[in-house]
Amino acid sequence: MTAAPAAAPLAAAFENVYGRAPDGVWRAPGRVNLIGEHTDYNDGLVLPFALARGVTVAAARRDDGIVEARSLRASAEPVAAPVAGGPVAAEGWPPERAWAAYPVGVARVLHGALGTGGASLLVDADLPAGAGLSSSAALECATALALCGLHGADPDRRVLAELCRRAENEQVGAPCGIMDQAASLLCTPGNALLLDCRSGLSGPVPFAPGDAGLTLLVVDTRASHAIGGGDYGRRRAECEEAAALLGVPALRDVKDLAGALRSLPDPVLRRRVQHVVTENHRVEAAAGLLRAGAVAELGSMLNASHLSLRDQFEVSWPQADAAVDAALRAGARGGRMIGGGFGGSVIVLTAADRADRVRDAITAAYAARGWTAPAFLDAVPSHGAHRTA
Repeated sequence: MTAAPAAAPLAAAFENVYGRAPDGVWRAPGRVNLIGEHTDYNDGLVLPFALARGVTVAAARRDDGIVEARSLRASAEPVAAPVAGGPVAAEGWPPERAWAAYPVGVARVLHGALGTGGASLLVDADLPAGAGLSSSAALECATALALCGLHGADPDRRVLAELCRRAENEQVGAPCGIMDQAASLLCTPGNALLLDCRSGLSGPVPFAPGDAGLTLLVVDTRASHAIGGGDYGRRRAECEEAAALLGVPALRDVKDLAGALRSLPDPVLRRRVQHVVTENHRVEAAAGLLRAGAVAELGSMLNASHLSLRDQFEVSWPQADAAVDAALRAGARGGRMIGGGFGGSVIVLTAADRADRVRDAITAAYAARGWTAPAFLDAVPSHGAHRTA
């Protein structure tokens, strides 16, 4: 497992690039959503936890109203933009600058909401982009903490999560919900975060699979995921259309599932509603299992979620289905796709002494199909975003 980028080397790299030491270094994690997919923008429930991997930002204050961003992982060319401005998405940035839309977007939203100013930023990461592990939210949250630290702002973390979500929605143009930013900012080690995406209320739920002799694997299927793609937006629009037809504020408010399904003439909308309503129930059930210490029983919840995402919400993809199938055949307790879908990662819950067998089975299934070999990460509930230096 790759070690997190350390603060001291990144600070040294910052000084080499900018000719001065940074004022601080901040880090925000990626996340795994244990269960509760496509429920966040339907005002529902989610159960994510923070990964050990994430995005680290070294930063120094600027008072000229400019945010300059450089990355050790992307183009070596710096991106500089004013913190006062309209949506980045409307400015027609070329693809090689697209990564910088996230920190610039956060700077603009925080400038408007909190009065923060400019900064020089250097970004590093050990979280694979495009794997559905929320690298974009990690970049947003690390940038937000840096800007707040540099300019003396101290908002509640729930407020900061909402501002980061606004940056992704309004500045970048990606129609995400609040889950990723909340997970990156609010999660704690050894716990998942039960989050009500309507009220913003959240609380820790114990999740330590290792204590039960289990391992939760993240399988990067190497099929790249992009939340800004049209399919994700269409699913959100379908949910909103179904809610309007049912006369409820959001699909979270559907109480009589059978009646709702009978009243919708469109079979596509019926499938979307069925997934969202039952997925919310699965989140509640999963949280109950974890509180009772029945971690091994979570496998059936993961399997049911994957089938629903595949057949009702129709957001799975071939590599995810093959990974889940191979894992179950190798004796895993359960597995499912995570993230928005159409690419990204899968999680697999397995006995620790079967983990190697499960990895080998998934790798063999990919090889048999001529696909790029998957990558594996051990998913251990870790720290939320914080200052490291």
